[in-house]
Amino acid sequence: MSHPPDGKQVGNFRWVICALLFFAATVNYVDRQVIGILKPTLQRELHWSEVDYGNIIAAFQFAYALGYLFVGRAMDWLGSRKGFSLAVVFWSLSEMAHAVARSVTGFSIARAALGLGEGGSFPASVKTVAEWFPEKERALATGIFNAGTNVGALVAPLTVPWITIHYGWRWAFLITGVLGFGWVLLWLIFYRSPEQSLTQRRLRLAHPPEPTVNVPWAGLLAHRQLWAVVIGKFLTDPIWFLYLFWIPDFLNKTRGVTLFNLGLPMVAIYVAADIGSVGGGWLSGALIHRGWSVNAARKTAMLICACGVLPILLAVNARSLWMSVGLVGLAAACHQGWSANMYTLASDMFPRQAVGSVVGISGMAGSIGGMLIAEVVGLILQRTGSYYAIFAIAACTYLLAIGLIHLIVPRLERAF
Repeated sequence: MSHPPDGKQVGNFRWVICALLFFAATVNYVDRQVIGILKPTLQRELHWSEVDYGNIIAAFQFAYALGYLFVGRAMDWLGSRKGFSLAVVFWSLSEMAHAVARSVTGFSIARAALGLGEGGSFPASVKTVAEWFPEKERALATGIFNAGTNVGALVAPLTVPWITIHYGWRWAFLITGVLGFGWVLLWLIFYRSPEQSLTQRRLRLAHPPEPTVNVPWAGLLAHRQLWAVVIGKFLTDPIWFLYLFWIPDFLNKTRGVTLFNLGLPMVAIYVAADIGSVGGGWLSGALIHRGWSVNAARKTAMLICACGVLPILLAVNARSLWMSVGLVGLAAACHQGWSANMYTLASDMFPRQAVGSVVGISGMAGSIGGMLIAEVVGLILQRTGSYYAIFAIAACTYLLAIGLIHLIVPRLERAF
């Protein structure tokens, strides 16, 4: 098993890498969030039903699952620099393709292509963190780059309504799609692997000579550590997709929020999510610094986050818009704190050469869960028009997940 360099060996350059990962996540979620913001507009202009919209989101989730699985494996093969660049170019072109779609089928195809490309983002990012950061800093680094998802989800509601009102919804997809090409240019200029960036002396100190670990998928599937990550992602990733794709609609249906006044509530929700992402990653790292085991630190942070989601049950019947926004924001913050630690479990239990594949397999499971919840939410809304049952599912899922993770891996031992 090889080890990433520690902070003294690489100076601060690892934080430059983390900043690039942060901006990649930002672009990723700007592109992903556009359709959720435009849902009322697109439903009105293109005459979609709730089930039509659910099917479009399910197409994204299905392709995202495949992208996680196969693109995640490709990241281990191609390396982060080349693989990440190709993934961002592909998803940026797919985002722009939404502008020429005319039907549910057309949007489903464009959305599936977007999901396939975006499936490479988190395997590449987590793999890069495993390469560049020591164990005690990984959750914090993951929390920081993962906070970019919230910035993206925050930027989108501030910009997409303005673009749509002044130029039409097609330009919203075109303009957001261009952002990825700027990121690719920066990534190709600045990113190098630790082996290329460190001197030979520092590289020998950072990576003691050890056999290269090359584990096929079948070998990974034999380890219970993989199944702990898979089950955690399958159960909880869909809840984040629920927030992304349905919260604008929830606020519209229950509080009358429209494109004209959506920005501020969404900003509040995703600022809270940013705080949760960095805070959740910081918390487990701080506990490790205090002498806690990695096992106790990660699981304690995740349990706190799981409990923090429970109040979302009250959001449907809250007395005011801002009470609803606060409850959803708290749940989003706790999800992102959970997610920062959930991603880090892969690098806690697997060597860095296998991290891309582990994140890919578990991310595929999360996307399958997201595909299922898209259909479930569409059917619940079509039949009841209420978000109560949907938020009940969201409230309880994390406690179930942490219980199963602890059952499968009572201690976070290395798989090999």
